[in-house]
Amino acid sequence: MNSRGGLGARRAGLVTTVAALAALAGACGTETPGQPQTAGDIAGLPVTHFESGLRPEAPRPQLEVHNATSTQEDQLAIAAIADVSDFWAEQLPAHFQQRFQPVKKLLSYDPNEPEIDVCGGTTADAAMNAFYCPPEDLVAWDRGMLLPLLRERFGPMAIVTVLGHEFGHAIQYRLGAKAGIDESTSTIVKEQQADCFTGAYFRWIAEGRSKYFTVSTSEGLNQVLASMFFIRDEAGQSAQEQGAHGTAFDRTYAFQLGFERSAKDCAGINQANVDERITEQPFEPGDTGQGDIAIDADSVGLLQQSLDEAFAGAEVEAPEIVDGGGVCPNGPATEPASYCPSDNTVNIDLAELAELGQPVDREAEFRGTDSAGGLGDFAAFAEIASRYVQGIQKGVGASLDNANAGLRTSCLVGAWAGVLSGPGNTLRLSSGDLDEAIAELLQPRSLLAADVNGRPVASGFARVESLRVGYLEGSASCTRNYG
Repeated sequence: MNSRGGLGARRAGLVTTVAALAALAGACGTETPGQPQTAGDIAGLPVTHFESGLRPEAPRPQLEVHNATSTQEDQLAIAAIADVSDFWAEQLPAHFQQRFQPVKKLLSYDPNEPEIDVCGGTTADAAMNAFYCPPEDLVAWDRGMLLPLLRERFGPMAIVTVLGHEFGHAIQYRLGAKAGIDESTSTIVKEQQADCFTGAYFRWIAEGRSKYFTVSTSEGLNQVLASMFFIRDEAGQSAQEQGAHGTAFDRTYAFQLGFERSAKDCAGINQANVDERITEQPFEPGDTGQGDIAIDADSVGLLQQSLDEAFAGAEVEAPEIVDGGGVCPNGPATEPASYCPSDNTVNIDLAELAELGQPVDREAEFRGTDSAGGLGDFAAFAEIASRYVQGIQKGVGASLDNANAGLRTSCLVGAWAGVLSGPGNTLRLSSGDLDEAIAELLQPRSLLAADVNGRPVASGFARVESLRVGYLEGSASCTRNYG
């Protein structure tokens, strides 16, 4: 995130519909204090809570896999290939009038073991990777480094996510023109389609149609989205680069598109619609500190100005951000930032937010160790903004203490972020900022999608979706979707 000089017109429509929330004041009941709140459904499916993973009664896959072992990682990977093959054996005839052809070759490898020649290189060159090789019609995976890290950090369904994605590339190769894929297709379009195909596959699992896996729509999908966040591109990359896979925001968008719609919709992803919404971009020349600025009194002052500008159209008294320890006297305590209804302030713990706003330690992520950094400056600013928009909602008479309030809050933070991506606001987004918001949303105690008492919506899928809806569609969508 960076500041910019000069103020101009705000993007039309950010808060002109926020007042409509008043009509919905008190329409929704409250939940048990201290407990995560449950969204009504997840793309039409009920919110479920159970351990996700391989079914105890799952059949033994009858697949030939070169160099396979009896490790848990290989068992999960091979079951994933068998399962996603079953999925596409249904989907290709149903949506594309085409018979499914199994992948010809499967390879499990450990990059620390003797090299195996594959796809014009060797397995030693493919550490921390999984890939599809079109010339050999081969899907391969690193069972020695990548898969153990994914399973340990995010659970077994992270392995299924990665293999489902790579199999999506095999499907593109089979569909060809039916998916708009040829030699000139950019990498980012192929990757968005493959992420979308993965989402459609996970919808099939969530509906209980898989013989091999089960996934809950709360904790299970949370783990899937967290693994997709992990395999995001670095901040500062361009979507035009060869090999671009997308930001976490872009990748979760594509996954959710597939989950909410169908594999046929995924095949409709093309360069035009990717260019219209993709967020992956290089740093601008004026970006300092790789897009991160310090969280201090000066930058919080800029944040206050930015929020006041963005929400001026609500025509309510704007909350004042004060550094007072992060809790409200005799009121909400959601440190490091709390909205205090009694005096319409956002009480922050500046020192704690400064720690949260430290840059992400990407190397620590890949080592599988705790980061010495934080979640980034935008994660800290977004937490403050989430409490600020509580004040805006209170001003128009909307409820603040139910699941809809949490999703509406995240949506309004997304709408504010959408303003920062255009001209005219004191602050502007820099590369990687939206991913920092995604990182915050996937934390167990996310404030971005929490009500005034800090109770987060249980489903990470719903949290991320609400931010995306606000960012792409503006505040009118927040009222329409999360009344």
